[in-house]
Amino acid sequence: QVHLVESGGEWVQTEGSLRLSCAVSGRSVRTTTIAWFRQAPGIEREFVAALRWGGSSSYYADSAKGRFAIVGDNAKNTVSLQMNSLQPEDTAVYYCASGNAIASTIRSVSAYNYWGQGTQVTVSS
Repeated sequence: QVHLVESGGEWVQTEGSLRLSCAVSGRSVRTTTIAWFRQAPGIEREFVAALRWGGSSSYYADSAKGRFAIVGDNAKNTVSLQMNSLQPEDTAVYYCASGNAIASTIRSVSAYNYWGQGTQVTVSS
């Protein structure tokens, strides 16, 4: 059983930065894909970024490229999402997820078996 716990979400001003963390237990991040998704009210959960096997490959949604960075810490078994230049449209509950996703499925919710409880990110001026 894989257990994921997110932390770091809070209110931040427009153009500010936040670092979310996903603590993983039950499996090494080096042997799985860890992804971040987000869900705003009334909108389907959407892919943000993913890291395969502790850092061998990373993937980003177009909305995240150039602003967000996903980083793994194999020693701590965590995966973080550094978010810069945040905008109000980034407001959502952010979830981390674990699964044996491959490149062709990495952006799909259905590719992940385990999910955290989510952490709220609110961006406003």
